[in-house]
Amino acid sequence: MEPDADADAAPAAPPRARPKPGERRMAILQTLARMLQQPGGERVTTAALARELQVSEAALYRHFASKAQMFEALIDFIEESVFGMVNWAQTHEAGASAQARRVVLGVLQFAEKNPGLARVMSGDALVGEHERLQARVNHLHDKLEGALRQCLRDGADDSPDAAHASLDIRVRASALTAFVIGRVQRQVKTGFARPPGEWAEDVLARMLPPR
Repeated sequence: MEPDADADAAPAAPPRARPKPGERRMAILQTLARMLQQPGGERVTTAALARELQVSEAALYRHFASKAQMFEALIDFIEESVFGMVNWAQTHEAGASAQARRVVLGVLQFAEKNPGLARVMSGDALVGEHERLQARVNHLHDKLEGALRQCLRDGADDSPDAAHASLDIRVRASALTAFVIGRVQRQVKTGFARPPGEWAEDVLARMLPPR
């Protein structure tokens, strides 16, 4: 009797599971963020993104109406992360300077750990993209400054010179925001060679005297 030709055959591979819609959206965003941190900082096209994901461009557009919408989703994630840090600082840190310090350090650490998103935060990745994206990043910077003002107001009501205290809060919040933006921009412009948190503790010790 001849041996059964199929007796030693390897079992058929199970059919490849189709990713759920939410999983595919997340994979697209994660891949876009990873591509943004590649050396050279070239503009990411949907064609290149599709090749990286090994799907068609049409498959991308089943989850996002446009590349601008993909960037908006990244900005949403950045905003949620940044203001999650703000809420944590306001809940767990005692004192104005401690809260503001924690927010600034948290944002710098986030940028250092997520260099692709740092390019979005600095606006570098948005050159040539829809102008509303840069407007959203500008608004994010404004909201960060507003959050720092709120942190610095802690205890300011007890100041004998309320008008001077209010001006001091606005100036400090503006300076801290400029420090954050400048550090993230330097991180990006140096090809991520200069970490945004470099000497940050020492700088903040001078910008935020304890109170």
